[in-house]
Amino acid sequence: MKICDQDVETVLTKVFITGADSFTGRYLTDALEEQGCRVFGLTLTKPTKLNFFTGDLLNLDRLTEIITTCQPDIIIHLAALTFVNHFDAEAFYKVNVFGTENILMAIAASRCNPQKIIVASSANVYGAAGQGMVSEKTCPLPVNHYASSKLAMEHMVRTWYDKYPIIITRPFNYTGVGQDLHFLVPKIVEHYAKKEKFIELGNINIQRDFSDVHDIVGAILAILDSDIHSEIFNLCSGIPYSIQEIIANLNELAGYEINVKVNPDFIRENEIKCLVGDNSKLKKATNFSPTFSFKETLSEMYSARKTLNSSIGT
Repeated sequence: MKICDQDVETVLTKVFITGADSFTGRYLTDALEEQGCRVFGLTLTKPTKLNFFTGDLLNLDRLTEIITTCQPDIIIHLAALTFVNHFDAEAFYKVNVFGTENILMAIAASRCNPQKIIVASSANVYGAAGQGMVSEKTCPLPVNHYASSKLAMEHMVRTWYDKYPIIITRPFNYTGVGQDLHFLVPKIVEHYAKKEKFIELGNINIQRDFSDVHDIVGAILAILDSDIHSEIFNLCSGIPYSIQEIIANLNELAGYEINVKVNPDFIRENEIKCLVGDNSKLKKATNFSPTFSFKETLSEMYSARKTLNSSIGT
């Protein structure tokens, strides 16, 4: 299945993205539009594009109305409650489980017939089981409500496999230009861009699998271009990086050494020391491989923040 056929004689493929105004959603929207698709989006705030709609995952009637109007060929569900330390644990299950179920129920009620549905889960579901390199065969052991809600969502979504061609993705950590500064890597980059003398961090020895957002989008496009469904895929680089290594790379890029102060309040309970993904299943199914090195990503982010800060005089 090709995502979009750009022959002017054909009707453009219609793609509906929830969380279209999110960090990932913006990159994915741009990539799909570049391929000639007509992208519709669901946002919580005022829409930024003509084909975007304001809506809430917990409002089934509104979701049904939007999907009935769009009649998408492809649906990519990115929207979720993702802040791990969110004050309301119950909200994780309302948004991530029941909100996702509402999307599927709205598809059924709208009588559209999507060629492919992608539902974004998270590598956080591996939790305590995710020491070292983990594959999709690793039994999940979530350690917080965010991860538990995502795993519950996966189980619920599987009950729809016989109705729709669904793929569940488990993205590991990823970043890039434009990601919010409350995320770890943008926070660190911003300190260097502002030439701060010190930074407060948690455990700098933990290792994580970091990808560039362009590679995550590339993996999603590769899945859309395939005929696979009813599967779960890791989206990852397969390469571990410690926070200490990120600091070392940015020391080199910025030309000075920042003073790192370890704040015990930033160290989470049940901290996972190493979480790295095995992406061999995705490679075998789609021939997709990441193309961005994490050092390149850090360099691009650092340059972008320096330019932005200079333009606003900070």
